[in-house]
Amino acid sequence: METLAIDGGVPVRTAVWPTYDRGDVFISGADEQAGIDAIRRRLYFRYDHRPHRETETGRFEAALCAYFGTKHALGCTSGTTAITLALLGLGLPPGSKVLCPAFTFAATPSAIRLAGHEPVLVECDANLNLDVADLAGKLTGDVGAVVVVHMRGFACDVDAVRALTDPLGVPVVEDAVPALGARLRGRLLGTLGAAGAFSTQSDKSINTGEGGFLITDDARLFARATVHCGAYEGRMDRHFDTPGAPPGDVCDLDYPIFGWRLDEIRAALATSMLTRLDERVARHQRNHRVVADGLAGESRIAVRKPVAPGALLGESLMFRVLDPAPAAGARFARALCAEGISARNIGDPVDHNVRAFWNWRFCFPDPAAAKRALPRSARFLEQAVDIPLSANLTHADCADVVRAVRKVIAGLPR
Repeated sequence: METLAIDGGVPVRTAVWPTYDRGDVFISGADEQAGIDAIRRRLYFRYDHRPHRETETGRFEAALCAYFGTKHALGCTSGTTAITLALLGLGLPPGSKVLCPAFTFAATPSAIRLAGHEPVLVECDANLNLDVADLAGKLTGDVGAVVVVHMRGFACDVDAVRALTDPLGVPVVEDAVPALGARLRGRLLGTLGAAGAFSTQSDKSINTGEGGFLITDDARLFARATVHCGAYEGRMDRHFDTPGAPPGDVCDLDYPIFGWRLDEIRAALATSMLTRLDERVARHQRNHRVVADGLAGESRIAVRKPVAPGALLGESLMFRVLDPAPAAGARFARALCAEGISARNIGDPVDHNVRAFWNWRFCFPDPAAAKRALPRSARFLEQAVDIPLSANLTHADCADVVRAVRKVIAGLPR
């Protein structure tokens, strides 16, 4: 048995693992030129003298509608604001309960709070997806909406969720922030509920540093969201093809304006990058398939599985370490890092990962009580290891992941 690098052995690799925060990008010369051209035009505000369809943001929104097959799209400043705008667009009573999964990024409950509502968490299952059975028990009469999350690029089973919510008239918003370009049973994520929210932050499938967008077929939701985003003094009308098309009961003087508009430079970058989105998704999925296949048969870890064949983006490999020892997942992740593979244990007690719900002090002042309230999710997340898989990985890089994970498994105490 090889000595683990964490114990003084030779690491599997010494090259830096490619991640967005180290400058790993999926960008072309054409993308760069699009941003430069937008800068040189010196028109950076999305609402200028030009018709909406001639602005960079208007072109981006039109391209999104064509890509997703939706009626409306709205560029904004982040995935968090996109989720918030979707909830604001629903027009729920203030303080409504909004259900979301326990395994998500802190932005999801933050967006629910930002929209003026109360986040209520639903347990996750062994594959770290929303537990539909627990959802059913929490769909009480005071629930205003459900935010499903395609966390770390894995599709939530929206069909199963809507089988419960539709008869109750409870709308579903998709937090598709981490899953841009992925599909569930052939349908693009973000098109399966009342609205889909996305991010174009640096580690997403379209990278403009910061940014996001909302898609929907609901004209009233879209009109409200547009005003909240920052379309004042009649600018909401520019987002509709014909004068008078906005719903007559939506007035831009009735809602607070939050200034979450997407700018022209980021929109130009995003429009160009959208043309290569499917290529990037294919690379992510290829890399995930290679690594997951390479770990098949390992009985001491449980590799996360999608809810349907191919229903994942593939930008993250996740597995649970099936070792009852305390903090076994944390030691496994640290051992992988020592082997040259970037990895994090979601429940690492010293890492304070904001994907671990008990670390959300704005929701749970007492982390121990939070874990007791959602025991299965806490257990699964304490076991979970997360490895980022860049679209730029080579077959040799993928082989390094497989070798490193197998090496660490072999080094686990029996």
